[in-house]
Amino acid sequence: MLFSCNQSKEKKENVLDNNKDNVTVIDSSLVDYPDEGSEDFNTFVEKFSKEERFQMQRIKFPISVVVPDSEHEAMASMEEKISRYDWEQLDLTYDSTYLTRPYDQYYQVVRYKNDTAIVEIRGINNGIYADYYFALIDKKWYLVTLYEASF
Repeated sequence: MLFSCNQSKEKKENVLDNNKDNVTVIDSSLVDYPDEGSEDFNTFVEKFSKEERFQMQRIKFPISVVVPDSEHEAMASMEEKISRYDWEQLDLTYDSTYLTRPYDQYYQVVRYKNDTAIVEIRGINNGIYADYYFALIDKKWYLVTLYEASF
């Protein structure tokens, strides 16, 4: 179960169960936000994914990125910084057909906690694994860090 930031309202939602053939995704549109007047996360992600200029304004540069160290045997994590000039536009739009397409299948889940949101992307038997961390700053969402462990 995923609970909203408003503890007085419990939302019933589907959760992912990797042990079954069915994969369901949490419906993030049912989540309450931490503060009235705060920017709606779903609306933000849609605009963030489609408008490059808006995306660049909503990333805290230089952004910290945790990636596997390919030169290390165990691929231990290492932190890198990405500047505004090295950033490639990110698309976090998602629809359920990504679960059933013939290659690069993945699901996407949004988890909320207080004034943060984490967009988790998990591949299905293909090594896709990424987390994008967003923070609510002055009632607006910003991408503040990301973890990319896809191989």
